[in-house]
Amino acid sequence: MTEIPNDAGPEPRRADQLPASAIRFSICTLVTDREEYAEMVASFREGGFGGPDCEFLYLDNSQGNSFDAFAGYNLFLARAAGDYLILCHQDILLLDEGRAVLEARLAELDRTDPAWALCGNSGGTLDGGRAVRITDPYGADQAIGPFPARAAALDENFIVVRRDANLALSHDLRGFHLYGADLCIVADMIGRTAYVIDFHLRHKSAGNTDSAFYAARREAMAKYRRALRTRWIRTPCTSFPVSRMPLLARILGRRF
Repeated sequence: MTEIPNDAGPEPRRADQLPASAIRFSICTLVTDREEYAEMVASFREGGFGGPDCEFLYLDNSQGNSFDAFAGYNLFLARAAGDYLILCHQDILLLDEGRAVLEARLAELDRTDPAWALCGNSGGTLDGGRAVRITDPYGADQAIGPFPARAAALDENFIVVRRDANLALSHDLRGFHLYGADLCIVADMIGRTAYVIDFHLRHKSAGNTDSAFYAARREAMAKYRRALRTRWIRTPCTSFPVSRMPLLARILGRRF
């Protein structure tokens, strides 16, 4: 192998031998109300997230929405240093369950499904049901399990993402709704899984299914119709059909 000259710049490094991150948790939030955000941060610190291996990152939307959720959380996913990124609303508060409980829940996922990429405290399950562990305006101490439950979509109030899962949100969607579902779909596409876990916290908001929500729903449906369309894939050395309909795949296969 030809040696690399010493004056060619930095020495190449093996990616699998880079030092581990010193940050365990990155708590990432879009902020419109700084006072409410300060309350959230205080509850996390009291819950065990106040050490040097935790970082609190925010994007300032207090003077207007400079960042929508898709752009903002993609920035967090790209730049946060933690092994785990907590993507959360400014209006949540930890209750009796803090870092120790969360780490136990994550360790359980590591044991039972090493392919997991993200988890949360509320979401829709693969069978069309719901799994919820929350206190919010709809009720205190809600627990709809069993846990952990495989999730098709997660509520956005609290989501934990493994940084080594290398997830990103869609770059062709905008707004503040359904990015939890988008993350779960992206994870599924790359062979990863999502879960609702038994981690109880308080969410002050009941959510908002206004006209913007239904517009976001229409845009998400249109995007995934495009993304998951039947198509023919050609590479330099082979070609093949992509379709969930076997008959259509066979018809396409006969044409090429």
